[in-house]
Amino acid sequence: MPLLIIRPDDWNFPLLLHVAGAMVMCGALVVAAATLLLAVRSSGDDRVSLARFSFRILLIGVLPAYIVMRGAAEWIYSKEGFSGDNDPGWIGIGYITSDLGLLLIIISTVLAGLAARRIRANPDGPSVMTRISMALTFILIAAYVVAVWAMTTKPS
Repeated sequence: MPLLIIRPDDWNFPLLLHVAGAMVMCGALVVAAATLLLAVRSSGDDRVSLARFSFRILLIGVLPAYIVMRGAAEWIYSKEGFSGDNDPGWIGIGYITSDLGLLLIIISTVLAGLAARRIRANPDGPSVMTRISMALTFILIAAYVVAVWAMTTKPS
């Protein structure tokens, strides 16, 4: 039976920033995915406003929260003394999901912005970019659920 390990107090603030940034990012992703889903299913002016709102959520909510989460992750990683050799598996899962997640966040944000611009010009036109952006946000949500599982259960 493993013993409870108490971490030093100077680790608490970077860990709090990491967890808070991850929570805000995941919450903003859920809001963006929901508004993109509604934008795909609606028409007219509602579609325009939902597409613009989802773009703003991705740009103003998800990206800054990602930066806080990732920066604090590096901070706590350095405080815990990991060197890159023989790191636990959950750290690798965190790196993979965050690094690939950034790429998907950027692509989704750009597509949502382009879709909002196109929808404004033609509110009843096709919404392929909105659908792709929506699919990417759902993929991100699934990936971050796996990362949260890995961070909380700490599989080797």
